[in-house]
Amino acid sequence: MRHDVFIAGYGGQGVLLAGNLLSYAAIHEGKNVSFFPAYGVEKRGGSAMCTIVFAEGDTGSPVVGHPSASIILNQLSFDKYAAKVKAGGVCIINSSLVNCEGIDLPDVKLVKVPMNQIALELGDLRMVNMVACGAYVAATGALARPSLEEALKKTLPERNHRLIPANIKAIEAGAAAAQG
Repeated sequence: MRHDVFIAGYGGQGVLLAGNLLSYAAIHEGKNVSFFPAYGVEKRGGSAMCTIVFAEGDTGSPVVGHPSASIILNQLSFDKYAAKVKAGGVCIINSSLVNCEGIDLPDVKLVKVPMNQIALELGDLRMVNMVACGAYVAATGALARPSLEEALKKTLPERNHRLIPANIKAIEAGAAAAQG
């Protein structure tokens, strides 16, 4: 089965790290992966987005016009990209920063997770991306949560491996929030 996910936010939210994590998790599960990062020229605060496509067989192009899943981390990205999720897909939003009241996404499952709030409760706002990845695996079932945990070893530089337990807690909290 082929899965694609589009992640969008602003620089500093860890969009590209989240994309790398999902990519390595899919590789850990024996899938083929295409990863396509894109970001603005600003170091922090500019737009950041990526697309990950993974499948048992060929992945095809990493450019996806209408993804089956989106993770939207800020309001600007929601306003710009949420309507592109294809019918039958899922749009996971950071409800700490995104107001989607009055927005109708026909045939799209909207999963609201207060990612910033959860990350702050865990003690580090930089965990927003890990909360988002946990929410994605819980909402879609496309990857197994233990694969994310294993992928952290490849995604994070070795000097940051001491942070893996905190990242796992953030993944678990995101998964729990998406299910509840």
